Amino acid sequence: MTGPALTALAPYIVLAGGTTLMLLAVSFVRRGPVTLGMTLAVLLGTLGSIGFAANAGTQHVDSFLLVDGYAHFFTALFVLAAAATAVLTHGYVDRRAAQREEFYILLLTATLGAMTMAAAAHFGAFLLGMEILSISLYAMIAYPDRERAPLEASIKYLVLSGVASTTILFGMALVYGETGTMVFAQALGSDGSVLLRVGQGMILAGLAFKLSLVPFHMWTPDVYQGAPAPVTGFVATVSKGAVAALLLRYVATTEVLSLESLFFGLSLIAVVSMVAGNVLALLQDNLKRLLAYSSIAHMGYLLIAVLAVASAAGTEMAAETGMVYLVGYFVMTLAAFGVMTVLSADDDVEDLADYEGLFWRRPLLAAVLAGAALSLAGIPLTVGFIAKFYLFAAGVQGSLWLLVWALVIGSAIGVYYYLRIVFSMTKQMEAGDETAPTWWGPATVVVLGAAIVVMGVYPTPLIDAAREAIRAFGG
Repeated sequence: MTGPALTALAPYIVLAGGTTLMLLAVSFVRRGPVTLGMTLAVLLGTLGSIGFAANAGTQHVDSFLLVDGYAHFFTALFVLAAAATAVLTHGYVDRRAAQREEFYILLLTATLGAMTMAAAAHFGAFLLGMEILSISLYAMIAYPDRERAPLEASIKYLVLSGVASTTILFGMALVYGETGTMVFAQALGSDGSVLLRVGQGMILAGLAFKLSLVPFHMWTPDVYQGAPAPVTGFVATVSKGAVAALLLRYVATTEVLSLESLFFGLSLIAVVSMVAGNVLALLQDNLKRLLAYSSIAHMGYLLIAVLAVASAAGTEMAAETGMVYLVGYFVMTLAAFGVMTVLSADDDVEDLADYEGLFWRRPLLAAVLAGAALSLAGIPLTVGFIAKFYLFAAGVQGSLWLLVWALVIGSAIGVYYYLRIVFSMTKQMEAGDETAPTWWGPATVVVLGAAIVVMGVYPTPLIDAAREAIRAFGG
């Protein structure tokens, strides 16, 4: 391995090495605050090493990984989301789990898997990153809890995720059989044979499961509801963000959507996901399930950026759209689940009825949750509006009119159930004397809430960062 390639891998080396050291340290010191401190130190070290790695420029690491600005952008996003999850988890896990130190190690390994997926340029890296992430999530979803055992959610995710992974592997085998390569850039034969189409279709179907797109979405509400609140937020953001980052690079590199049948099939999935996700969310009284169906719709929205790769919008416009949208989605989703995590420190707070009068009991948390709900709805002066505007522009530029109309209709439906959350919190009730168990969680939630507004009012730094990151996109 060359020196520049080794330099480019610095964030991965720091995170993997830090996780290994934590495994040794936990064997001697089993204290939650100490483990949290080590976790944040490893994540901050990983974040700091991105600037050092960027000095190496774009590096192809044995055709296995493509470490470029795009990969660094998502590495930073995943690390920041993991840090927020770690802080939010601290008060939650300390009160509920007898053995809490291992949770932080699983969080780090899941983040490493997500980072690998964002840099994958080979089916081997694709599979390696996906399984590191998935196996970590199996344990995180079922993490021991004194109050309840979320094993059902974990088993559902394990079984169905295994089916999706098998489907992807079968698709990889078919593509390899037709092209003789596992490198993304060479994975599309010029003849577009039937087996190649089937193989690529199976890969896209497996990824659609990971993104919980209709009709591969049935696991989502049950897993979201059954998993611990901070884990649900991590699954909704980092897990799906990693798959989305990989999918966007994959379709740009392989030009798989030049096959009309696959383009039409993915377009149909996007439209149905936007509409069905929003309609099903209307029926929910459980906030976790409501946000689960909402995430189905948002992943449908994201497919506009993916499909724009093969349209007149072009690869760079599509990549920029996807990156801006995912950052906005991360911030508002983590804020929503962060509020839920803080309120659920002692007992689960999931039903909308539990949030009635929250503005009078916990006004700061209520304001953040209201901001997250309005941002998810795409209301102006929030990052959600900027993200949806980008999708709308990419859809119009690429003449994806059916998807643009589905985006508009789905967003209109979504306004109703997002406002339900806000109205529930504004119901008149006497102010309570609730106090937060620690200040860490509420402080993190407030920062996320502020980010929703700041990036909505002044999105220029985010847009500039995305444009800088995609200069070498697609490799």
